[in-house]
Amino acid sequence: MKTIKEQQKITPFLWFDDQAEEAINFYVSLFPNSKINSMKRWPEGGPFPSHTIQTGSFDLNGVTFHAFDAGPQFQLNPSISFFALFKTKEEVDNVWERLSDGGRILMPLDSYPWSEHYGWVTDRFGVSWQLMQGNPNDVDQSIAPLLMFSGNQQGNAEKAIHQYISVFSDSSLEGVSRYEANEPGPEGMVKHAQFTLAGQTFMAMDNGTDTDIPFNEAISLFVNCKDQKEVDYFWNELIKDGGSESQCGWLKDKYGVSWQIVPEFLLKKVAHGEPARIQNMMSALYTMQKLDVQQLEAAYNK
Repeated sequence: MKTIKEQQKITPFLWFDDQAEEAINFYVSLFPNSKINSMKRWPEGGPFPSHTIQTGSFDLNGVTFHAFDAGPQFQLNPSISFFALFKTKEEVDNVWERLSDGGRILMPLDSYPWSEHYGWVTDRFGVSWQLMQGNPNDVDQSIAPLLMFSGNQQGNAEKAIHQYISVFSDSSLEGVSRYEANEPGPEGMVKHAQFTLAGQTFMAMDNGTDTDIPFNEAISLFVNCKDQKEVDYFWNELIKDGGSESQCGWLKDKYGVSWQIVPEFLLKKVAHGEPARIQNMMSALYTMQKLDVQQLEAAYNK
């Protein structure tokens, strides 16, 4: 199994309310080959308490995640879960026990037609995980985001996959299975699909029930852009045909999935810049929808 860290273009981003530090430490303790890359707190006088996390980055078995604390505005739900593959039943059991402690079981850990040992659980922080025994050597990454299309988006999983593949280079559809007539899900819709975006593994499905579990900003997909040209490209491609602009580099695509389109300049300065200059840059950022690299640089350097 290869690590994707050096080439990771798209990073899952988790929104917490005063629990980011605890959650990050918990997840890093669960998975092998995991570590905290950085954790930076909100400054005094900022929009959120200074003991909470402004930017956090961590690796889970070679896959990078970001997280922060930004209040209770959005609630985590299973519309985006994380599919984790383990080599042995014992590994699954150990992680399952800790994730389910204080959490909620969505599908019991059991034998299913697609796996001898599988379960779906929401942990105590609200993040959902699908755990399965398999051979990690058969896949490029052992943890992958899974997008579930529900409510008025049910039936759009395949369309969304093809749109995303058209936007990102080094992308392809790896396989699709569909609900059949004798199964609980809507016949012909996507039961499970695997695809790659920018060389990274993603999964998708149409909800097999009528329950509406809408996408929201609590889990977004963070796109690292090298310059303004890339910011413009990904922004325009992802909002077209019915998407919507938000603030501070956030947008929603036509299916309701949230994305952050962020230039490398911002990431580097937040991680390693001077605090007063960072504050100037962030003040400029708060006035923007799509991020303007030139304006961010000017605000930082003034």
